[in-house]
Amino acid sequence: MRIASRIVAGMLLRDLSWLVALADHRHMTGTAAILGVSQPTLSRALARVETELETRLFERAPDGVAPNPNGELVVAAARELLARYEQLTTELAARLDPDRGVVRLAFLDSMATSLVPRLLRAFHGHAPAVRVLLTQEAAHHIRDDLRTGAVELAVTSPRPTGDFGWLPLQRERLVVVVPPSHRLRDRKRIALAELADEELVTTPVGFGFRTLLDGLLAEAGVVPRISFESADLATIEGLVAAGLGVAVVPEQFVGLSGTIGISLSTRAAGRTIGLTWRTDHALAPAAARFLAFIESQWPEP
Repeated sequence: MRIASRIVAGMLLRDLSWLVALADHRHMTGTAAILGVSQPTLSRALARVETELETRLFERAPDGVAPNPNGELVVAAARELLARYEQLTTELAARLDPDRGVVRLAFLDSMATSLVPRLLRAFHGHAPAVRVLLTQEAAHHIRDDLRTGAVELAVTSPRPTGDFGWLPLQRERLVVVVPPSHRLRDRKRIALAELADEELVTTPVGFGFRTLLDGLLAEAGVVPRISFESADLATIEGLVAAGLGVAVVPEQFVGLSGTIGISLSTRAAGRTIGLTWRTDHALAPAAARFLAFIESQWPEP
């Protein structure tokens, strides 16, 4: 059945291309010669299309044939279909080419100016003709896009559960950031329990970072008092600098807007950033090449 369907589809595309050629040259014998087929073969192709669409498409003219109004409509549509099919085959061939294909990569907002540019720079030097299409979003959206196939690879945290591969790329230490005038500003190290009376600026519920932080606070016996929420960790640091609370963020965000960082005594206060992908089906060649390169070249965190 599948083979028969492919034959019918191929015949339809061929017949439409012959229809367009006939409209361009407007002569049965001449068009057949250009196409390298006999005139009866071209006539049968035209008849098949007319039978399928239940209307006559060409009329006799003094110097050959010409499309009637219905024919003009069908020829215009045929041109669009053939052009779109050609575009499809070109894009698909490029996608399946490990040397010139496309990789669809999603990544966390917090990785936009650090880890991701380093990954892309290294891979571009290895495979300069491969295009990487980037999507910047939250971890829960990344998981959804991986499951639907909208992206093939993702730089995210925490590790997704289920049929996903995982390659750790970077380990980040979490610290507390406070405004320069805060009472804790001179401390070198504090415990999470000491934040019990503080207003906290953090990410919204549902974000991977919020899930991590809530787990750490719960283990320390802290019920957080949330003052502001933002999806962007750099924005959170800026809100802290403005005196709107304190925050727990990766160490790389300390001081961006003048905040002061304080180490946490909790040994588990960290997150691992990794590269993930679905393992229930094979990656496209270009994405597989990206993964293999990172696996072979990237140092363990």
